[in-house]
Parts: sequence; structure tokens; C-alpha cells
Amino acid sequence: MSDYIYTIVKKEKLQDMMSSFSECFNLPIQLIDEKGEIIEHYGQVTSFCNRFKRHLPPEDSCANLHIKAAHRAVTLGETYIFSCHSNMNHIVFPLLNNSSFFGSILVGPFLMEEPDSLLISSIHKRYPSMSTEFLLDLYEEMNSIEIIPPARVTQISKLLFYLFSDLISESKKELIINQQKLHQQSKINESIQMYKAGGVIKQDQYPYEKEKKLIAKVKAGNLQEARSILNQVLGYVFFSGGNSVENIKPRAIELCSLLSRAAIEGGAATDVILKINNQFIKSLQEITSIDSLCYSLSESLEIFIESMFNYAPSQNETIKKAISYISTNYSETLTLDDVSNQVELSPAYFSTLFKQCCGSSFKDYLNMVRIEESKRLLSNTSYSILDIAIAVGFENQSYFSKVFKKHTGLSPKQYRS
Repeated sequence: MSDYIYTIVKKEKLQDMMSSFSECFNLPIQLIDEKGEIIEHYGQVTSFCNRFKRHLPPEDSCANLHIKAAHRAVTLGETYIFSCHSNMNHIVFPLLNNSSFFGSILVGPFLMEEPDSLLISSIHKRYPSMSTEFLLDLYEEMNSIEIIPPARVTQISKLLFYLFSDLISESKKELIINQQKLHQQSKINESIQMYKAGGVIKQDQYPYEKEKKLIAKVKAGNLQEARSILNQVLGYVFFSGGNSVENIKPRAIELCSLLSRAAIEGGAATDVILKINNQFIKSLQEITSIDSLCYSLSESLEIFIESMFNYAPSQNETIKKAISYISTNYSETLTLDDVSNQVELSPAYFSTLFKQCCGSSFKDYLNMVRIEESKRLLSNTSYSILDIAIAVGFENQSYFSKVFKKHTGLSPKQYRS
């Protein structure tokens, strides 16, 4: 299998990169094929690993674990940090070519803290047949394992991705797509949970208002907001129709047609948009997973908006500039006059043009941007609700909570829980 790997990757370059990586971080690094067999190894081979794996049952072989970890990394679309059967830590980067897994780069073993009796105790619980004397010997040999703080491990993991993802362009592209799919599914699952909570919409009530907002965002060329609303609509589709790909495909076709009409109304060339629409419908025949279907629809959305701005009239450029300014300055005290001055229009004309293009007033749009950012902060930080309200541009918590509930159907506290 090593011959196949070296038809894709230059042997000398890969060897030099692995050797340099091992020297820089004082860590072992291995090239492993798709069966888990070691092809190249740089760095010191620890006696700890050699002794431990000889006592493992066949079903717990290191090779099997490394393959599972590499496939997990493929799913995540990035390097994967994991612990092996001996509680040693490793980082794995998968190698792909034309969507096919053919090997991986494995870094480790290493520890993230000083070894103690609990580490040995957990090994003994997992493998009671290992004698106390043997485990005590292992404990002594753990002193030869490099100790790296968790924060530094994260940085090494990132560097591993940046270094080796450029070896094979197709590999990097595939992993980035998997990252995007995972992120999108996470956002869709958030919407599903909100629907289940019963605070946003009933199961038999299609979210037409969200659909209207989606159309407005497409017409305005606001890709980020359009994606967010699309994921919310897809969340409803899954919530009401189950997770059957075949059941969801008809609704996906309807959504694609809706998006294409919005792009045409926004100024895109009709023939270009219809061609993209037809390509999406044809691609559905080969799609067998929900995440691929959602990603394909999101990708079409991006192409629609890009096409729209390639052909849109100059007024869309004005609104695009205004939206960009709002996205950068929403946390400040921002008024209609401030933004209209930025695009060199009178406040009255700008207000009319903004509503015409975006489907909402300047104030409603600004509040929506602020609420979207507050949702991110509520989900990913422990900041107080008051601090979040101020951070996204609201002057007090009471008004923030009122606007938040209007947009989401939930209070900030309910959304966080």
C-alpha cells in the first residue's frame, strides 16, 4: 500500500515534513496505511507502547483503534485528538484522495498531565488480566512519555492540519466540506430542538414568515443571514417530516425553486439561475444522505447570491455596502442617519430602498443582526444576559429580552437552557 501512497504524495517531501515535525515537538509521528500498518516512523519508539500492545486482546489492537480515529477525523473534517487503550493521547490527520480514505498521519503518544495512580487504576479496570507488577512497570515507563499541556496540544493539532492538508488538494477540500456539513447540521439541530420545545412553531404549521425573510435576504445578497434562515427552515422540514432523505427531497426542490426566483428578482440573469436550479435537481438523484442534501442546497444558495451580484443593478451594491457596515458596527449605537451617511443617501430614500431590497425596515434588520449574535454568545459563552445585551448593541436588558422573544419565541434564558 505504501507504493500507492507515494503515487499521490512525494515520498521525499512527506518524509522531510514528518522528520521536521518530530524534531520540532519532540513527538513520535507515523505514516499509517488504510489497514493501520506503519509505513514510516520518526521520533523515539517508546518501550511503554511496545510492551503494552503485546498484552492487548486482538479486538483492541492499536491498528484498529487508529483506523477508527482516522475515520472519525474524516467525519469531523479536521485533525482528531483521542486517547488510546492505555490512556495515552494521540492526534490523527486522515489522508484522502477522491473521497477515498487511504491512510493517516499519527502523532503520539503523549500525556497532557503528570501520570498518577488513577491512570494505572483505569487501565487495570479495563484489562483486569494485566498483573499489578506489569502495571507498576508500565507506570515507571510513563516517565519517558512527553507531557504537553492541553492548550499547546490544540495548537499542535491545528499546525498538523495546516501542514499536511496542503499535501493533497482533494484531501483538504473534502475535509473542509465535511467541516461545513457538520457545522450546518449543528445549526439545523438547534432549530429542531427549538421546534421541539414548542416555543417557535407547531409541527403542522409551516414557517412561511421565515420563508419570506429568506427571500428578502437572498434579494439583498446577505448570504450569512440567508444561510441561517435556510437552516431554520430545514430544521422545520426535518422536525415535521422525519429524517428520510426521500421524503425531504421534494421540499428541497421547492426551496431551491424559491431561492432561484428570489435571486432572479434580485437582479440575477434568468438563464444562469435556471441552469443552477436544474443542476441541483439532477444532483439529488445521487444524494443519499441528509447532510449532503443540506450542504448541496446551501451551496446552491451561495451560487444564486453570487450570480445575483454579478448581474444586479447598482442599488444592490449600495445596500450591500450598508449591510456590510451594519455587520461591522451593530454593537455600537447605530442609527438610520449613520448608515445612510455611509452610503451617501438621504435617510428617507435610504429607508425606502433598504426596505424594498431587504423586505424589512432598517430597525428590524439591525435588531435581527444583533439577536443572531446574541444567540451565538448565549450558546457559546457564560456571559450574563445583561453583558450580552450590551455587547450586541442594546442599551438595557429589558428591551433586549423583548426583541429577543419577538424574533425567537423564547426568552434569552429559555434559549440558553
